Amino acid sequence: MNSKMPPIPSWTSALVAVLIGFGGTVALVVQAMRTLGASVEQTGSAVTALCLAMGVTGIVASMRTRMPVVLAWSTPGAALLGASTAGLSWPVAIGVFIAAASMMILVGLIPVLGRLAERMPSGIASAMLAGVLLPFSLELFRLGAVDPLLVGLLVVVYVAARQRVPLYALLLVLTSGMLLTLVRGDIADVPAGATFGALLPVMPVFDLRAIVSVGVPLFLVTLVSQNLPGLVVLRSAGYQPQAGPLLLGTGFASLLVAPFGAHAVNLAAIVAALCTNKDAHPDHNKRWVVGVLYGTFYLVLALFSPVLVRVFVALPHSTIAALTGVALIPSIIGAIEQMLGDVEARDPAIITFLATASGLALFGLGAALWGLTAGFVALGIKTLLRR
Repeated sequence: MNSKMPPIPSWTSALVAVLIGFGGTVALVVQAMRTLGASVEQTGSAVTALCLAMGVTGIVASMRTRMPVVLAWSTPGAALLGASTAGLSWPVAIGVFIAAASMMILVGLIPVLGRLAERMPSGIASAMLAGVLLPFSLELFRLGAVDPLLVGLLVVVYVAARQRVPLYALLLVLTSGMLLTLVRGDIADVPAGATFGALLPVMPVFDLRAIVSVGVPLFLVTLVSQNLPGLVVLRSAGYQPQAGPLLLGTGFASLLVAPFGAHAVNLAAIVAALCTNKDAHPDHNKRWVVGVLYGTFYLVLALFSPVLVRVFVALPHSTIAALTGVALIPSIIGAIEQMLGDVEARDPAIITFLATASGLALFGLGAALWGLTAGFVALGIKTLLRR
């Protein structure tokens, strides 16, 4: 074998990371885009753009930094969009994506903003995320009254897999749900459309209310729940990533693909662990090639994204909702652990969580923003009275 070729474990680690990252949450992304009013073709464009950005940016960043830089789409961001943006038009959503990417660029460009971001109370941001995600998983069990077999199967597979093969749990849940749907003949005809990836640009509409209500929370959950943990994963693997350039790179990548429907690209956390440990490559200094392989696999997915999107569009709504509800359970666990981690900030965090999960909408602004507002006000009062 050519000595310059990456070892087999590098290929398998990258492939497994891509399958888990894409397969475990693509149903959520499709659901979010459809909630925003995107057509089947526009949803295909969004997934294609996300895969291209993750692939190209990850390859370039890995080669330049000599670190395995692994990117992902913002899963909590997609959940936020699916939960709080019904009624927004697709062009307004594009404007929201551009605004959120611009905020990330500013954090990457201005060092003081980066330092402030790392010092932001993670408990409150995590509480907002938990409140956003909770209704999706509650819907999973509400569906038990309509389709107990589907819900029971997915929950049993999830719990069993989490005990034995936790990294593959969501992939096994997806496979089980798809197989049951096929066996029962519940899948509709797959819509006709392009086989290969196509990018469909949309002229953005910048709605200040939507940017404040949705764009700011999208930026915050992507930063706090994805980018900052992604930096921690790299540091835990023995690397010394510079936060500014990486945040700047993911922000620019998101900005470039936002007109095609991509909501946010960021550093991966969970799947990144597969590509940054010694099992992926024994040589710490050559492990960056795993990031290149990971990005290459995403370029292949980008090529066939429209077909994959149309398959998910053909699934019954109950199947998509159930798969989404299970897929978000690990994120809810992580958010709640972070939310309750700081004992001193638990009251503000719980207020943030309850306000967000309530679905409160006031003055045209969504629950995520009101949850953050309530949490920071509570934290401010607690800090003031403590002095």
